[in-house]
Amino acid sequence: MRLLIVGTLGGQLSAASKIAMQRGAQVTHANDVDGALQVLRSGRGADLLMVDVSLDIEGLLGKLQGERVHVPVVACGVDTDAQAAVSAIRAGAKEYIPLPPDPELIAAVLAAVAQERGDLIYRDEAMAAVVKLAEQIAPSEASVLITGESGTGKEVVARHVHRCSNRSSKPFISINCAAIPEHLLESELFGHEKGAFTGAVARRIGKFEEADGGTLLLDEISEMDVRLQAKLLRAIQERVIDRVGGTRPVPVNIRILATSNRDLAECVRLGTFREDLLFRLNVVNLKLPALRERPADILELAAFFVDQYSRTNGVAKKDFSREARQALLANPWPGNVRELENTMHRAVLLASGAEIDAAAIRMPDGSPLAASRGAAERAAQTAEAVTRSFVGRTVADVERDLILDTLDHCLGNRTHAAKILGISIRTLRNKLNQYTGEGMDVPAPGEMRAAAP
Repeated sequence: MRLLIVGTLGGQLSAASKIAMQRGAQVTHANDVDGALQVLRSGRGADLLMVDVSLDIEGLLGKLQGERVHVPVVACGVDTDAQAAVSAIRAGAKEYIPLPPDPELIAAVLAAVAQERGDLIYRDEAMAAVVKLAEQIAPSEASVLITGESGTGKEVVARHVHRCSNRSSKPFISINCAAIPEHLLESELFGHEKGAFTGAVARRIGKFEEADGGTLLLDEISEMDVRLQAKLLRAIQERVIDRVGGTRPVPVNIRILATSNRDLAECVRLGTFREDLLFRLNVVNLKLPALRERPADILELAAFFVDQYSRTNGVAKKDFSREARQALLANPWPGNVRELENTMHRAVLLASGAEIDAAAIRMPDGSPLAASRGAAERAAQTAEAVTRSFVGRTVADVERDLILDTLDHCLGNRTHAAKILGISIRTLRNKLNQYTGEGMDVPAPGEMRAAAP
């Protein structure tokens, strides 16, 4: 845990830092907002900022957002700073800690940040096999590719690999390649010099240098532009990077982890991902099962999230009713662990009885989980009925109906229909000429068939 303390408050924040260090945190100090920004730009980084409430917290958060630095901020002040505390929370601070510091409160905040960044909850054998492999290869220097559907917990597993590695005392830095615009991602990774481009108001250390000695997670790496992939490959192979606008290479010592919810081998085939980079990253592959494939974890995770959000919202923790447990186990959870977490947060807020019942477990639109499952079942039944309707018909019959129905959908627009069908406009016109010659009703541009179903 890297803690950056900003301000002094008459020495009270120094007392807080001593408590944090006793709890295992690595503490850095800055006198003001500009000093804090200099620390973050320098690559020393932070997992949490504790800031004097009298400083411009709103301005600090705005500058952090402008420089794409994502770190939680906790405001600190004396008990009489009630209005300042409210303003800090409204500005975006996560918590307010009254001073003089309470050791247990400091410990709880540090634990909450650490927990938010790295809980690995599992009981199912399918997930246990992945964790066993992760722990087996963690002490090595091998690059690891973590794959799986969105929401399965790829970053959580990456953090677990780091904690079990020989680099655990060094930084773990994560960057989401899909969340940063293409033209900014290079400077985020490799840093930039002052004046390298419009908006580069000072030298900024990139994620590679920030992670020096530790681990760098490239989240959703499949979204990275191919041209930048070439520079990334060089950095991995040669252990040096070039800052944007820099004049000399900078050596780095990091371990690379990467995640993807796409099939990177297919991306290579399509030309959107470099094969040599895939080979470099995929020394070991950890493939995470979807939540529906690890049913023994559903209730375990659900209980963990209920406990977490009950404490966060200051409500009593409740157990699940029998019907609620059945609903949780029966749901397919297409959004995986992330969907389950959001659903449990809602359930904590909506539960009104002594237990969390099935009625409290709702979808984002407010519909019960059971209703959602019923809709999924009906969709599956409809799909099965459509499949059965194909039996006894020729391929030519099915193809004809698909083409004509698509053309109806497009109001006779040949170009649009061809794109949807994935065929050339020439092929479509030949088919339509054939159907017209066979006496069939083919919609003209801007029209539908008179008897279209």
